[in-house]
Amino acid sequence: MRTLHPGAHAALLVFGVTLAVSAQQPGSHPISGRVFAGVMSYQGADWLDRPEREEEEEPDDAIAALNVQRGDIVADVGAASGFMSEKLSRKVGPTGKVYAEDIQPEMLDLLRVRMTRQKLTNIVPVLGTVDDPKLPAGTLDLELMVDVYHEFQRPVAMVDHLRDALKTGGRMVLVEYRKEDPTIPIQLAHKMTVADAKMEVEAQHFTLTKVDERLPRQHILIFTKQ
Repeated sequence: MRTLHPGAHAALLVFGVTLAVSAQQPGSHPISGRVFAGVMSYQGADWLDRPEREEEEEPDDAIAALNVQRGDIVADVGAASGFMSEKLSRKVGPTGKVYAEDIQPEMLDLLRVRMTRQKLTNIVPVLGTVDDPKLPAGTLDLELMVDVYHEFQRPVAMVDHLRDALKTGGRMVLVEYRKEDPTIPIQLAHKMTVADAKMEVEAQHFTLTKVDERLPRQHILIFTKQ
């Protein structure tokens, strides 16, 4: 594990999330009681592409943990400007496909700019809604959500649709900041415990099959469709 830089990077992490969330009345999950975090606005997209992210989150290690194969059909749910979509695109190769879903059209505009700049032809932008990601049914090998699930305002409906979009035995992966660790410099509402994630998601016909803690600050929670 690489050494993280405290101070400036930690302050940026907290400050960036504070500025980037949209104003809203938070709801709570009907099973766990967890209060939903605010949704990150497209105006905070620069923070998602900050150079320090490679060191603070080690996203290539997160992708490696998922054993994505050439030719896989995957979804980057809450893709924003496409930081993780680009990595998935290169992993699945020209015979694979990445559905890059977001509920903000402005984020998808930024994603399309990235696709053009990087010549990425296997990414399909998808405009979802707060209760439906609009993904094709029964087609996906993998759904990835990086620091996204905790912001769902209609998580039960979203997970129902995400389950429907997976193939039998498909995987839904949550990458979330560890709420169990108070030293991680991120707002509490933008963290999750393994226990809360397991309680919420397993209630919707998934099984938590793996908890991978290789990342410096985040859980990798791999759920398999029952």
